[in-house]
Amino acid sequence: MTSQAQVRRLLSLVPYLREHDGAAMADVARAFDISLRTLREDLNVLWMCGMPGLTPGDLIDIDMDAVDGEGVIHLSNADYLTRPLRLSADEALALVLGLRTLREIAGPGQRDAVDRALRKLELAAGSTDPNQASVRVTAGQGEVQSRIADGLQRGRRLDLTYDVASRAETTRRLVDPLRVFVLEGYGYLEAWCYSAQALRTFRLDRVVEVVVTDTPVAAHDVQLKDLTTGWFEALRDAPLVTVDLAPEAAWVAEYYPTEAVSARAAGGLTVTLRVTDPAWLRGLLLQLRGGAVVVAPAGAGDSAAEAAQEALDQYAALLDERTVADPDSVGV
Repeated sequence: MTSQAQVRRLLSLVPYLREHDGAAMADVARAFDISLRTLREDLNVLWMCGMPGLTPGDLIDIDMDAVDGEGVIHLSNADYLTRPLRLSADEALALVLGLRTLREIAGPGQRDAVDRALRKLELAAGSTDPNQASVRVTAGQGEVQSRIADGLQRGRRLDLTYDVASRAETTRRLVDPLRVFVLEGYGYLEAWCYSAQALRTFRLDRVVEVVVTDTPVAAHDVQLKDLTTGWFEALRDAPLVTVDLAPEAAWVAEYYPTEAVSARAAGGLTVTLRVTDPAWLRGLLLQLRGGAVVVAPAGAGDSAAEAAQEALDQYAALLDERTVADPDSVGV
């Protein structure tokens, strides 16, 4: 049992016990699908909760003698929980911005619900000016977002046409959608990708087309990333790669999150960064051309070298064909 799960349960347990005074322990445990032992531990926690003040009169009161003797629960001194919620100006603004962010990645039906909630919240905020801050999210086209939301709601596999920025190509993938989220101004789809046979994250603005299939999504034993602290923390388990950067490529240290940066004697930088996708590293090295050299781990930059050599070979073959076809087409 995680502390987060317990907090969620306690927030539901208090109003339940206020409405069912004297409820039997067994009935409450059954209602919340927990064991008697877990319920007893929850009551021990509630006994120490209440309004700020740190005096006995500020804490929720539970008759523990009745719990241990008769097996029933009597909860009191929690009437303040029925008071209407009053939001501060900062709290109201934070909720407004959160809903506006959610609206940017919501489907058409969901967007109507968000708009209704926004109108009520802005009305309840009173003197708070909801326009003192704005939200800008780079997400997908309306039809793309609508179909992704439909696939998520109905639990259907998606056929994506996706632009891969690291390889400058468009690919087609079958994915099982798991969630849509916003992070650092961009909308993302997190899904199980059948091409990679792994969890992948797709930027919504790079999804060219979506087809919602009739195939139900399958169950996948995966752990979604904790994004509460941003991409940098989410990448903490990714492999480390160390790269020597020439002076003209030093911008990489500012543009991408790094684990370590040090100056080189001959100029430039040595950076260590986390890499989740070898294709991304290959694309970066090709983009930097001779301005970057992989130091460690051994072989991490080989695919970029191979791709560059393959391109040179193709150019050489193309020039040879032109020379054979028209000997006068080359030379000065």
